[in-house]
Amino acid sequence: MSDGHGPSPETPPGWAAEQPPPYGPSQASPWTAPGSAPGAPPGAGPEAPFQQGPHAPYPPHPQQPPGAPGYAPGYGYGIPQAPRPGIIPLRPLRLGDILDGAIKLVRSNPKAVLGLSAVAALLASLPVAVGQAFVLGSMRSTLRDPYADPYAASDPTGVYGTFAAQYGGALVSMAVSFVVVTVLTGVLTRILGRAVFGGSITAGEAWRLTRGRLPALFGMVGLLVAVLLVPLVAFAAILVALYATGSVSGGPLAAILLVMVLLYLPYLVFFRTKFGLAAPAVVLEGMGPVAALRRSWQLVSGDFWRVFGIMLLTSLIVGVVASILQVPFTFVGTFLGLLGDGAGAAIGATVLITIGGTVGAMISYPIEAGVSGLLYADRRMRSEAFDLVLQSAAVEQQRQGWVHASADDLWRPTHTPAP
Repeated sequence: MSDGHGPSPETPPGWAAEQPPPYGPSQASPWTAPGSAPGAPPGAGPEAPFQQGPHAPYPPHPQQPPGAPGYAPGYGYGIPQAPRPGIIPLRPLRLGDILDGAIKLVRSNPKAVLGLSAVAALLASLPVAVGQAFVLGSMRSTLRDPYADPYAASDPTGVYGTFAAQYGGALVSMAVSFVVVTVLTGVLTRILGRAVFGGSITAGEAWRLTRGRLPALFGMVGLLVAVLLVPLVAFAAILVALYATGSVSGGPLAAILLVMVLLYLPYLVFFRTKFGLAAPAVVLEGMGPVAALRRSWQLVSGDFWRVFGIMLLTSLIVGVVASILQVPFTFVGTFLGLLGDGAGAAIGATVLITIGGTVGAMISYPIEAGVSGLLYADRRMRSEAFDLVLQSAAVEQQRQGWVHASADDLWRPTHTPAP
């Protein structure tokens, strides 16, 4: 339960479901480590491990063959596995943990995650579908009469109308996507922050907890877009100047364009990766736009290629899955738009293309947001020993038998143990 008044329906077997209720009123913080007396000095009791030296929660141990007594996959013989109250084990994550956790994010709260993703995908797909249906209608008349003049006054869907529909729909879709995907990322990140502890949260509560962070989230995304677009604007200005003055044309101009593209790709990869964890910092840590970008830069430093590889692999996976889901609807819609007749064909093509785009995007949006949030958690666990905080909270969750709403506060930097 998201409000913390009852057992969580997502609690794994052997955790809270088998624990007795709290033995009295909650203390000031429901995440006080068990055995710590209220008011005890820092470092006393079970919180003492947070004051130890460099993070080394898993000491080296000789590896034993799988199947041996006490064997923990990936960690060896006699080393206990980390607790897993929610969608991930509370330890530094491997690639499989991140991808599995992103899928479990969808499965643990399907109504909120898929429902919100479907709304966002529908709003982003509809302008493109309308534009494509308009273009297909124009192509249908061309197929029927290949010698027709596209500039004829009798043709209301001539070249200019087709161009405006095709690219205008794409531009409108990009603008809508900027808004809805930004909002969706914030809401899904809030759901993920609770799902790590095995807690469930409704779409309404996730929105209520996220809406105060939307100005900072939009500011962060706007800054990121500006950083990524500055070289493109400069390159475009150079090309226009060269073409206008007649300095270069034809082949040399194309060669310059190719060089600019090759120079831009490393720039895009570098900054997109370095700032890829800024959204979770805005939502979960309550940071402003500039501070969140700086925070992401800090977390990615030292593990750039791993973060980039996981992001790239995720994009490839969700791209393939989305295409597989989208292609049948797009194919039938295109077929109907080209060979059909009248307004019914245009409406049918628009509906089918919209459904295809919505189905594909509603799967890709939460997976990409989940991977980004879990990469953020992984980098904090690796660089700040944040898994100690999560494990201590999980122990208290097991004792009390429910996930308190104040679990969201654990993501703030004040809860990071001192190195």
